[in-house]
Amino acid sequence: MLQENIEELWERKHELTPNSAAEKKIIFEVIKKLDEGEIRVVDPETLYTIPFVNEWVKKAILMWFLVNEIETISDGIFEFRDKLPLKKDYANGPIRVVPMASARFGSHLEKNVVMMPSYINIGAYVGEETMVDTWATVGSCAQIGKRVHLSGGVGIGGVLEPPQAKPVIVGDDAYIGSRSMIVEGARVGIGAVVGAGVILSGTIPVIDAATGEELGRGDIPPWCVAVGASREKRFNGGTFYLPCVLVIKRLVEGKRHDKTELESVLREFGITK
Repeated sequence: MLQENIEELWERKHELTPNSAAEKKIIFEVIKKLDEGEIRVVDPETLYTIPFVNEWVKKAILMWFLVNEIETISDGIFEFRDKLPLKKDYANGPIRVVPMASARFGSHLEKNVVMMPSYINIGAYVGEETMVDTWATVGSCAQIGKRVHLSGGVGIGGVLEPPQAKPVIVGDDAYIGSRSMIVEGARVGIGAVVGAGVILSGTIPVIDAATGEELGRGDIPPWCVAVGASREKRFNGGTFYLPCVLVIKRLVEGKRHDKTELESVLREFGITK
């Protein structure tokens, strides 16, 4: 019934205003369920196959902006101007939230998530025991697995429109190196280790260093080490180097890894000293 109500509202979304009290109540119910983890933007059973996007949930998020006005939000010494409130009641988690970290209402954080000064947007889902490190951002509707480490400055892209667009997905036990950008519906497989500064979008080729084979676009395989690279391409105006992602090593499935192991692999392949 809730999905049907949202679909009906979507057909007349141009009529919605902050005065649409009855409609706002319906939309709020969806956002609250997102916040509590009862529903998700992506069907969790499809995260590692062909992701099924619950378009009606994204439609609810988009309409949530239509039925709210910009207002001043005071929180201690801090003041914000926004249409959406921040998450609260972290003590019910348990979740660790370091000062200057913030997450919007409508995002969901599983137990034992650690947020260093960072930001998580509406619709995002962050699995248990995941670390969102300093100045990392998790964009709208992104799906982050369990025991993931998003290192300092990592940018996980968000997507709301169009409603059918697939969000970024990062699998359980993945490690994303500092200042990497995972955007535009790209996916990082379970247990993958991504080196610092990697740019991965839905169109960036992912290449096996051992064979030169293109493994796909925007999709880093599970249990591997991947680094940023470039490959030569000739155009009428000259030869240029376009970004790609290079899979340099396969990992033992299920083996936990950390930053020290990544540095060891990079030294092994002569990528760093």
